Amino acid sequence: MTFDEYVRDHGQALLRFAYLLTGDRHLAEDLAQTALLKAHDRWRRVTAADRPDAYIRRILVNAHLDWRRKRSSTETPVAPGDAWFTAARTADHAEEVAARALTWSVLATLPPRQRAVLVLRFYEDCDDRAIAELLGCTEGTVRSQASRALASLRASWSVREEGTTVVGDRDE
Repeated sequence: MTFDEYVRDHGQALLRFAYLLTGDRHLAEDLAQTALLKAHDRWRRVTAADRPDAYIRRILVNAHLDWRRKRSSTETPVAPGDAWFTAARTADHAEEVAARALTWSVLATLPPRQRAVLVLRFYEDCDDRAIAELLGCTEGTVRSQASRALASLRASWSVREEGTTVVGDRDE
């Protein structure tokens, strides 16, 4: 039996077995793929075994155990009931991409110092003192630059509003 024939004949059963081990369809696909990749590398040994199916299932179980060991020290799974999980499943990414593109195009029209203040404040989450130190100015200058920049953004967004979603004013 060739590897391709094995996958064609037993691939779905292996995937079901992986799903029963994990309870997660995506992880089951990953584990089945990992097991088949390892089996492909050792295909002569697999076909020489008395029960090749058991050999590959053992590879899959070992891959699952390895994954669990790694996950326990590095990954934090998201529970299906989490708000993030629900939002990620139902979000329309096109709106987010369009809003992000609009935001960056409007930010590009700001003077460099105003753009730097907004980026440091809202993307890097710096306070006024840290921004003032980074830009070599006073905290009052940071606040006035932020105020002017936000006023410019509001004006730009209201001009671009026709035919475009206004960032931050979405009805949900």
